Amino acid sequence: MTDGLLVLSNGLYFRGHLLGAPMEATGEVIFNTSLTGYQEILSDPSYAGQIVTMTCPQIGNYGVNPEDMESGTIHAAALVIRELSLVASNWRSTQTLDDWLTEQRIPILEGVDTRALVRTLRETGECSGLIVPVDSQHTLDMLREEALALPLMVGQNLARRVSTRELYAWPTEGEVRFRIVAYDFGIKHNILRLMAQQGMHVTVVPWNTPASEVLEMQPDGVFLSNGPGDPAVVTEAVEAVSQLLGQVPIFGICLGHQIFSLALGCQTYKLKCGHHGGNHPVMDYATEKIEITSHNHGFAVEETSLPNDVRVTHRNLNDQTVEGLESLTHPAYSVQYHPEAAPGPHDAQYLFNRFVTLMQAQGRA
Repeated sequence: MTDGLLVLSNGLYFRGHLLGAPMEATGEVIFNTSLTGYQEILSDPSYAGQIVTMTCPQIGNYGVNPEDMESGTIHAAALVIRELSLVASNWRSTQTLDDWLTEQRIPILEGVDTRALVRTLRETGECSGLIVPVDSQHTLDMLREEALALPLMVGQNLARRVSTRELYAWPTEGEVRFRIVAYDFGIKHNILRLMAQQGMHVTVVPWNTPASEVLEMQPDGVFLSNGPGDPAVVTEAVEAVSQLLGQVPIFGICLGHQIFSLALGCQTYKLKCGHHGGNHPVMDYATEKIEITSHNHGFAVEETSLPNDVRVTHRNLNDQTVEGLESLTHPAYSVQYHPEAAPGPHDAQYLFNRFVTLMQAQGRA
């Protein structure tokens, strides 16, 4: 076991023990409040460029398995936890979390006072940080300078890094009812599974696919996926969506929601402390019901920038941020949170049914 440090760009540091792959890692330091789902979180492309801190005190107790992967690999830069369970007690488990991250060359910083770390991030805001083994070659001042020089999340187009390079098909389950083109900004497998269950044959395309190529495929609908980074710099996608508006029904999630909003003429901004977890209350104004929802985003839509033909459909009840938008002139809507969950509650899965209804209303059935 190797001693390790997490050094933040604000000058604070936290000690722990390096497990997994005991190597250096850098990224934006965030925390996730989900009690389960560490495998889905680590393999979610939306966590690219981030060091994930889990608030649950013990992680790894049910191991990992191939079926729960949300992409083909791990995208998080590192994992910070209070206590790692070396015993995986679950009939579905094929490997321990420690062995998996060791194979994938992802470090775990264990033994950290995660309550203190989370309080720090809540008070000062999410910031860059680095994880390093403790050695005599790097003084704390040197590490602080290195952490301070790390790039911020603002201005980073990480969708370019995680997106597919070539289009591919995700077949439907049973009869094909709709043909969908899905922009891959960091798409999760469970989104594709749920659309397939609705009779959608999905063609997944790279993040910067021009609108003309999408329209040539004659889709019944276009889906804008989740993903990492700053939406304002994913300009090719914003331009493509602006050209698709009114041409085909559109449904966006997370980064796709933000790109959709930018295409409508809205603005986005970086949250002081992002939403990452499976317990966020959201009001659906259409039904006046409150959903408990899964979140993972560090940016949000600036409500004061909404044009007159755009309506807020969902709102976060913790901080009143915009969680859903609907165009009043085009068949298009989006939500900031994750209706596909994985991990998280299933309260919002009706939004996939709403996509079906929207396409049927446009004569796409």
